[in-house]
Amino acid sequence: MFIDPERLERRLREEFAGTDGESRVVVRQAVDLADSGAYADDVGVPLTTEVVLEELSDAPDGTPAERWNWWIGSLEIAYGEYDQFGIRQYRK
Repeated sequence: MFIDPERLERRLREEFAGTDGESRVVVRQAVDLADSGAYADDVGVPLTTEVVLEELSDAPDGTPAERWNWWIGSLEIAYGEYDQFGIRQYRK
C-alpha cells in the first residue's frame, strides 16, 4: 500500500490542523482513491502519503477536508470522475 493511513492522519493534523474526525475522513478518501488506481492511471505515478501531503500543501489555507476538496476539484477539472472522492459533509 502506498498510503500509510496512520502516518497520513498524523501529518494532516500536524500540518493542517482540523479535527481528528476530519483527518480520518480525508485518510479514508485518500485510501479509496489510491485503491481505485485512477490517480496512478491519470498522472502516471502511484498515490502516496507524500503526494497527498504535497498536493494539500499547495491548496489555499484551510482544514484538511477543505484542502482535500480543493485538490479533488482540480483533479475533476483535469481528468473527470474524481468528484466521487470529494468530502461532501464533515464536522468541524
